[in-house]
Amino acid sequence: MKIFDSHTHINSSEFANDRADVVRRAAALDVTSMLVIGYDQSSCQILLDLLETYPQIYGAAGCHPEDSAKYDQQLEERLAAYLAHDKMVALGEIGLDYHCDVDHDLQKEVFLRQLQLAQRLHLPVSIHNRDAFADCYEILRQADVGRYGGIMHSFNGDWEWAEKFLDIGLELSYSGVVTFNSATEVKDAAAKTPLEHLLVETDAPYLTPLPYRGQQNEPGFTRYTVEYLAQLRGITAQELAEAADQNTKRVLRINE
Repeated sequence: MKIFDSHTHINSSEFANDRADVVRRAAALDVTSMLVIGYDQSSCQILLDLLETYPQIYGAAGCHPEDSAKYDQQLEERLAAYLAHDKMVALGEIGLDYHCDVDHDLQKEVFLRQLQLAQRLHLPVSIHNRDAFADCYEILRQADVGRYGGIMHSFNGDWEWAEKFLDIGLELSYSGVVTFNSATEVKDAAAKTPLEHLLVETDAPYLTPLPYRGQQNEPGFTRYTVEYLAQLRGITAQELAEAADQNTKRVLRINE
C-alpha cells in the first residue's frame, strides 16, 4: 500500500529532534510520500534540506493567513525563489482564517496576491480555510483556481460546500478530523466526495486521528485516516490509498 500525506509540517520545531525517525516510522506504516509545507524562512530552509535528503518528500511554501501582516514584495520574491526548486510543487498554505484576529480585508488582499503568484508560476495551491467558507469560495472562484488546480487542505465543511469547491476545480483533502465523533458533517462530505477527487493528510503535528487523538500527530498516522475513510466508504484501505496517492500526484503534477 502506498499512502501520500498531502499536507504535513515535519519541518516545524516539534520535530526538530527526530525528523529522520518520523520519516522511518511513516514508511513502516506505508506512508511513502508526503507534501511538507513551508510557512516562514526557517521552515522553508529546513524544507529545502529535506527535499535534498528524501526522494519521497515534496514541498510547498506560502504565507499563512495568520501572517498576512508580514506579506510584502520582499516576502513574495523570497517565496518565488523557494518555489523555483524542482521539488517544490505547490504554493501554500494560503487562504483565510477568520478564527484569528488578523484583519479580514488584509487577509483577502494577501490571499489574492498569492493566488496571482501561483498562476504566474503555473503552480497548484494548498488552501487553508477556517470559518471563512463564503469569502474563500468567492475569491477562489473569481481567481479561476481550476486553471492550475489545488487542494482544500483539511476540508472541514459539509457536502454542500464540498460540491461548491469541487465544481471550481479543487480536490478535497481529509485529515484526522474526519475520525472525530463530533465531525458528522465532515464524515458525510467524505462519504460523498468522488473517489477521484479525494486526498488524505495529517496536518502534523496537529489534528491527530483516532485512536491516537491527544498525542502529537505525525505523517505515519495518515494510515489511520485512510483506514477510517475506507471503512466509511465500504472499500478496502488499499483501494482508497491508491486512489488518494494517484489524485495527489495528479494535482501536484508529480511524475514518478
